[in-house]
Amino acid sequence: MSRRLADVFVDARAENRAALIGYLPAGFPTADDCVALINAMVAAGVDVIEVGLPYSDPLMDGPVIQAAVERALLAGTTTDVVLDTVRRVTEAGAVAVVMSYWNPIEQYGVEEFAAGLAQAGGVGVITPDLTPEEAGPWIAATDRHGIDRIFLVAPSSTEERIATVASVTSGFVYAASTMGVTGARTTVSSGAGDLVARSRPLTQLPIAVGLGVSTGEQAAQVAQYADGVIVGSAFIRRVLDAPDADAAIEAVSGLAREMAAGVRA
Repeated sequence: MSRRLADVFVDARAENRAALIGYLPAGFPTADDCVALINAMVAAGVDVIEVGLPYSDPLMDGPVIQAAVERALLAGTTTDVVLDTVRRVTEAGAVAVVMSYWNPIEQYGVEEFAAGLAQAGGVGVITPDLTPEEAGPWIAATDRHGIDRIFLVAPSSTEERIATVASVTSGFVYAASTMGVTGARTTVSSGAGDLVARSRPLTQLPIAVGLGVSTGEQAAQVAQYADGVIVGSAFIRRVLDAPDADAAIEAVSGLAREMAAGVRA
């Protein structure tokens, strides 16, 4: 695991809490506004930022993230814009990973993307649709450039599958709390705790839970058994509902403070 990412979890553990991980697509609602929003999220208590790489066929994303991604793409967001966003927020002090489907990375160039992310100061990449069996070139490229690989496990994953995923993961294990698309939910799946418990004996890495966390109360529930709490759609919804950029910053800052209090509860 990269030192900067490892330090986040070490520091959170020392404070007897979970790390807070927040997601926002690059270029949403604009490239500059996205950077301002991310910096506000970090200032309000988000420990790690997932910078989303907008993709035209986001099969695993729910309607809220799809709306944000479409807006980013219409604004002309490219992979280079994503890397520049990472550079800008890391220079401001953020610990940043990229969340991306595999196709855009492959089209950009596996080696080129890993090198570009390292140069931008990014520490890892979450690849939700890349399987360990198909990840050979990615494993080699990320090893060369010191980039963490973050793979997903799901409630349907067997112990054998969890072990396989964990064996090629080098950042944190992303535990998807439910089967299906992303999106804020009124409750977090009861299967999330079981998935984390089944994964614990199979990896020494931190385990972060995502998909559906939308309130500080839910963050507190997940923080009881997970090393990290991932929040995405709830942040995007605040931006979509805001009448202007200043209101969006205020809204995401308020949510970040609520979530940060939750992971500390």
